[in-house]
Amino acid sequence: MSIIKRHPATSRAAEAVLRDWIGLDVESIGRAAIDRAREATLEAEGNGDDESVAVRLAGDAALRDRLVEEVVVAESWFFRDPQVFDMLRRHAVARAAEPGRGPLRILCVPCAAGEEPFSAAIALIDAGVEPTRFVIDAFDVSRAGLARARTAAYSANAFRGADLTFRDRWFQATGSSWTPVGAVRDAVRFDWGNLLDDAFLPEAAAYDVVFCRNLLIYLTGDARRRAERVLDRLLADDGLLVLGAAEPPILKGRWVPAAATSMFTLRRGPVPAPAPTPPPYPPGGGRRPAVPARSRAPMPRQTDRDRGTEPPAPPPADAAPLPAAAPVVPAAALADVLREAGALANAGRHDDAIRLCQRHERDAGPAAELSFLLAMLHQATGDTDRAEACLHKTLYLDADHDEALLSLALAATRRGDRALAERYRQSASRVLARKEAT
Repeated sequence: MSIIKRHPATSRAAEAVLRDWIGLDVESIGRAAIDRAREATLEAEGNGDDESVAVRLAGDAALRDRLVEEVVVAESWFFRDPQVFDMLRRHAVARAAEPGRGPLRILCVPCAAGEEPFSAAIALIDAGVEPTRFVIDAFDVSRAGLARARTAAYSANAFRGADLTFRDRWFQATGSSWTPVGAVRDAVRFDWGNLLDDAFLPEAAAYDVVFCRNLLIYLTGDARRRAERVLDRLLADDGLLVLGAAEPPILKGRWVPAAATSMFTLRRGPVPAPAPTPPPYPPGGGRRPAVPARSRAPMPRQTDRDRGTEPPAPPPADAAPLPAAAPVVPAAALADVLREAGALANAGRHDDAIRLCQRHERDAGPAAELSFLLAMLHQATGDTDRAEACLHKTLYLDADHDEALLSLALAATRRGDRALAERYRQSASRVLARKEAT
């Protein structure tokens, strides 16, 4: 096991590059993860000259990209959150029926190794939309991820749902991997791009659907605002914005759920009506009569999504109502939250326990034990996709979390991916051996 070099100048330089270039909030993944990325970058350089790397990081694009590769998590799978793609099918079919509409334009950013854009292509073709009637552009800041997307050879780990019949229809098996057929591969255009770069698609035509899932949760507040401005610029007026399940409250604009069946597929809400102009003072310079306190209208309640904006007009009847925000309270100690969430789970109140953990994470930041508990709670409710996502985040925050490694081994076993399961088990064994030695 290598020893992490902790040169202060390189640590600061690495954090600055990741913050300024990809908007990374260091606290979202923990400084230990940044240290591991920096160490891997140093080892890849081959000279171990910590101080020279600190100087070069600011101006060496290749070295910067190498550091980014060590931090970016290209973890995804086909048809992740199936209800998103169900809604995409309905939206595409409705759009195709409108006379005079051009091809449906879809943007996926980031796109990982291509699982999401290929899923979108399969969903549309399955819905009867001809490949000539849609365009899918997929971008990512990871050049290694894009290389895998263009190769398009996927292991069993990329197929996690209960229904894998789409794989039989749209993939060809080659040894232990599967490759999408030509019609699916040709439907997606991959390219490198950084959503936070000022030069990202400056003159692109608007997109009807924009996928931007599980990126905002890792960004600083400033980077989130920049990303939202870019997403707003790229999305058509009547378009759909698809986020990760925990991300809608992050946005500050006038977004509302696109339908009751998908709380994290959004569209723009109505523009709030301007406030009425107050009547002028009475003639003669008299003062306006005071309004009795009991007759004043109560302030409208805000939701997490409204915070920082003017209260929006009510959403249309087919949109799901936004939940009211919980009262603002001081962040509780992590141990207290874990104890209370465990008690709720033992009482069968899993949804309440999940909300408690998510609220603490928003207030106090991420923690490995919190992510692991969320994984167990999602698993108890049958949401295996979110459970695995939380397990991966646990390892991002604590690479030596043996319980998370064993849980991922079990999940891989259930999917039939024995090779991946064995790798997770071996990693857990090494972690346990190190812990016993200390």
